[in-house]
Amino acid sequence: MPITKLLEKNAQLYGNEVALVEINPTVMEHSRVTWKEYSLIEANPLEPGRQEITWTEFDKKANRFANLLLSRGIKKGDKVSILLMNCLEWLPIYFGILKAGAIAVPLNYRYTADEIKYCVELSESDALVFGPEFIGRVEEICDSMPKVREMFYVGANCPTFADSYDYYVKFMRSIAPEVEITDDDFAAIYFSSGTTGFPKAILHRHRSLMHSAKVEQAHHKQGRDDVFLCIPPLYHTGAKMHWFGSLISGSRAVLLKGIKPEWILRAVSEEECTIVWLLVPWAQDILDAIDRGEIKLENYKTDQWRLMHIGAQPVPPSLIKRWKTKFPNHDYDTNYGLSESIGPGCVHLGIENIHKVGAIGKAGYGWEVKIVDSGGLPVERGKVGELAVKGDGVMTCYYNDQKATDEVLKDGWLLTGDMAREDEDGFIYLVDRAKDVIISGGENLYPVQIEDYLRANPKISDVAVIGLPDQRLGEIAAAIIKLKEGETATEDEIMEFCKDLPRYKRPRKIIFADVPRNPTGKIEKPLLRKIYCGESVVAKQNEIV
Repeated sequence: MPITKLLEKNAQLYGNEVALVEINPTVMEHSRVTWKEYSLIEANPLEPGRQEITWTEFDKKANRFANLLLSRGIKKGDKVSILLMNCLEWLPIYFGILKAGAIAVPLNYRYTADEIKYCVELSESDALVFGPEFIGRVEEICDSMPKVREMFYVGANCPTFADSYDYYVKFMRSIAPEVEITDDDFAAIYFSSGTTGFPKAILHRHRSLMHSAKVEQAHHKQGRDDVFLCIPPLYHTGAKMHWFGSLISGSRAVLLKGIKPEWILRAVSEEECTIVWLLVPWAQDILDAIDRGEIKLENYKTDQWRLMHIGAQPVPPSLIKRWKTKFPNHDYDTNYGLSESIGPGCVHLGIENIHKVGAIGKAGYGWEVKIVDSGGLPVERGKVGELAVKGDGVMTCYYNDQKATDEVLKDGWLLTGDMAREDEDGFIYLVDRAKDVIISGGENLYPVQIEDYLRANPKISDVAVIGLPDQRLGEIAAAIIKLKEGETATEDEIMEFCKDLPRYKRPRKIIFADVPRNPTGKIEKPLLRKIYCGESVVAKQNEIV
């Protein structure tokens, strides 16, 4: 069954109930009333602080956009790129594309004009939907993308080179178009994070999307009374597929446009959120704010908050142990996945396995996993190899890139590029990305292990370990360390802290600096290598990848 049928079912069964809430806390940051009260008293139509739509409104918006696309000659199998910040229109636009039988192509909001052009052209997009934050970037390239025959602008003051989504969509019928869609039809193209060079276009069928919804509900038991707080960007499979748990259960979700700890806690409290997906830095920031006394938990309503889960990156066990001291009644889950496996859930820890914090878990609902050597053969339990996954959520291909597809798809198995090992109980631990492994004096060093160790230092806020060229050893491990606010430390102090590590695993160089992360929380190690290693090292590594 195509994923669009879930939206139609919710509109039929729960039509008058709220489906989505959008909160822009910067507008209401200093309000003395609740955000909901503020939206009623001081609503600004050009910059609303809080908005909501029902399931019926959601479905009708999707139908209108689908009919608008069809009226402009966008047909089944055509591609429509989405370049929007998280907003109330994002998901109705996405579903409108699907209902038209077209293929949705979400774009990273951090892309430069050249990157937008590259991804639009790689995906062979026929239309582009964009918001006010991107006018300048789109204007730079709008005349150099001849295949893009339609541009829709979402927001006030539409630029002259696009058509107003808000104006034209209101004239369209709110009834679903008669376009036949099956599980085998193509549904979406997502882009890899670009941490290995230019992004790859990842093609998924409707079957993949529905599978991800089933996986999410199977893992986190979403029911009608749950409220999901969605903070990460919707262009990313992680945020979208976690929200699919709300879609399949017909429950409410809150889109929070900001990551300040007090905003997250206030959203949980005022919107009565029960499930929150955080990235490692955000969880760290919340705990630090509590420790500094900037947040007092007794000022927030959190009894209903039942689940905090993390994904998109390795999770330091020390962080979760610390979290449980502040939120002892929370269930916790780690979710592992990648865009090629339609986001999170191909491996997950499971809320019943808190004693295995540090592991990413076991095969998720409807998934198979194995760890293989360079020849594709399974390794012995306890040995390090590459993680491979298989299931209905595996991508169809890298669009227009058969060579790259053949490198990672083997007899239905997806090679993830992540090095992992399995313990005696069958739980899988990430060791590192294959491309991030440091070979120092013939020894393999796995940066994630060193990073986890360093994060236990109470002065350290964030850390990234990369390899630096060394004439004698080939590479040495360097730790880029971001200290917590108000803390100071010396290189000797950090080296002393590392004395319990085996000598060959200790970082040889300490650099106190910021640790850049992308919007999904992953450390931008290519950028760090470019800064500290030089262009030649980065070029060589990209050749290897």
